[in-house]
Amino acid sequence: MRKENIVINVKDVVTRFGERTIHDGVSLSIKENEIYGILGESGSGKSVLMKEMIMLLEPNAGEVTVLGKTLNGISYRDAQFLRREWGVLFQFGALYSSMTIAENIEVQLKEYTSITKEMRDALVRSKIALVGLDADVGSLYPSELSGGMIKRAALARALAMEPKLLFLDEPTSGLDPVGARNFDALIVELRAMLGITVVMITHDLDSIFSIVDRMAILADKHVVAEGTIKNVLQSQHPFVEDFFKNDYTKQKYGLEGKVENV
Repeated sequence: MRKENIVINVKDVVTRFGERTIHDGVSLSIKENEIYGILGESGSGKSVLMKEMIMLLEPNAGEVTVLGKTLNGISYRDAQFLRREWGVLFQFGALYSSMTIAENIEVQLKEYTSITKEMRDALVRSKIALVGLDADVGSLYPSELSGGMIKRAALARALAMEPKLLFLDEPTSGLDPVGARNFDALIVELRAMLGITVVMITHDLDSIFSIVDRMAILADKHVVAEGTIKNVLQSQHPFVEDFFKNDYTKQKYGLEGKVENV
């Protein structure tokens, strides 16, 4: 049996903003090639934790290790290496409004590679096709796209450097139910095709039950549950009870009479 490869390890992370403590000893681990969800109550620091994983923020204490490199005191060279190894889709896409979609996707290729313009254009076209957009979308500006198309265009940009890790912040928020499920299907397809590891912040129950392999639940400044949906449903923490074990969720996902025995 192949040994499971941990690609992200968070150990005893403490995060404070002034006198306010957001994380007080948060620990979790993410395995290679899984789709890992980060859930939690409002203000629990989900996005903050993701930003610490991608070096946009630094925790006050504890340790974050990504692809074998500890982020505490990381060298400039190693930091630049890691930035090539991950792609990020922020909640609202965060596309540059003054650039076309093709130019948005090309940004990292220009910054981190020395390939020719012709090769960059070919890669941009391939990424646009990869996320299911028509070729002519590349010449459009973000303001000319629908919400679902913006998500896909931002995903194409996140995949520009062929990353090993893909970070998604509320990827289905703002999408209609059909668009959200199509986006979920695309993430699963890309994981299988590219062999990437996906880390996603989400509150979307359909995503949680259909595509997430394992998850961490943040509440009360800690990880109060981690593992598969089966593992998480064993928790009796109030947030888990309210989020997963309410009457609506039990009925919609066939959990009636099963939660206690999952």
